[in-house]
Amino acid sequence: MLVNFNILPETSRVWIYQANRSFTETELKEISDKLDTFLIQWTAHGSNLQAGYEIKYKRFIIIALDQNLSSASGCSIDASVHFIQKLEQYYNVDLLDKMNVSYKQGEYIAYKTLLDFRKMAKQKRYQKTLSFLII
Repeated sequence: MLVNFNILPETSRVWIYQANRSFTETELKEISDKLDTFLIQWTAHGSNLQAGYEIKYKRFIIIALDQNLSSASGCSIDASVHFIQKLEQYYNVDLLDKMNVSYKQGEYIAYKTLLDFRKMAKQKRYQKTLSFLII
């Protein structure tokens, strides 16, 4: 069951998927429509899951689930990952790669490999321009 992301409790389970590039306005609309459809029918053992989503900075897909009503099961989590994998393929974007870091540099969202980010941090190049994203 799709609900407004902003009314979900703070205790909700949250998944954040970072894209390796910004989505276009057209892609954002399409992805929102696909998320609406997926979350409306998302279930765990036949029970509707009360979930919502938000897309931040044209780059982060955030899905939250109120587990007070129904908890996600292995199968329902697999279904959500499969959904994200379909988005990756359709839009030619990485959403599941955990070896990358996104950060804000001024108004720009930068994206680097974890290795490059560590090198940059060691060189202390980030001190004046870097701020971490709080999603």
